This record gives sequence, C-alpha cells and structure tokens, in this order.
Amino acid sequence: MRLIDEEYTRHPFYGTLRLTAWLRLNGYIVNPKRIRRLMRLMGIQAIYPKPNLSKASQQHKIYPYLLRDVEIKYPDQVWSTDITYIRMKHGFVYLVAIMDWYSRYVLAYEISTTIGYKLLYQRS
Repeated sequence: MRLIDEEYTRHPFYGTLRLTAWLRLNGYIVNPKRIRRLMRLMGIQAIYPKPNLSKASQQHKIYPYLLRDVEIKYPDQVWSTDITYIRMKHGFVYLVAIMDWYSRYVLAYEISTTIGYKLLYQRS
C-alpha cells in the first residue's frame, strides 16, 4: 500500500492497470484485482477526464428561464425546490426543501430514505 500511495502521489492519473504494470516492473507479483481492492481501501482513484454524460440530445427541448429579468420584491413571489442526496453508511437519505427566494426561508422540507411522493413537513 505504501508503494501504491507513493506512485499515485507522483502519477495521480495512473489507474489500476498502470499501477499493476509498474509494480510488476519493480518485481512484485500482483494482479489488477488486488490493486483495485487496495486502491478502494485507500480511497484513491485515477484522476482523468470522465465521460461527459450531461450533453443534451438534439431532440431535447430547451425551456426559457422565466425569472431572468424578474425582480423579486416581496415574499411568496417566487419559490424554489431542490432534492439533495445525503450519503450515509448504508445508502442514501433524501432531503427535499421548498424555499422562498425573497426571505431565503425554508417553507417546507422532508427527509426520507426513499424518493416518494409524500406531504412535506411545513414549518410555521
């Protein structure tokens, strides 16, 4: 693990296969499965440009941004909502919040272990 850490520090773009080849060149008998397991255990992964999966298709409709020139002057004029995924030890919990843009006050929220359709808890 020390050798993997040192080589990863020098070359953070090396993945499992390159680290395996480097260790073999230095006389260590290892296979990619072991290196992959140790890298996962150490919490490291190769740094390289990941595939861009967020590109819209040609048929995707682009909706206009309706709040571009809107000046928010009073409460309850504009609300927003968001879903946040929070990683826990055994999975995720989901936080849904509704917020007033004028006051930045959270109007309602819900925490759940599943994404479902529930009534939101309303603060008063």
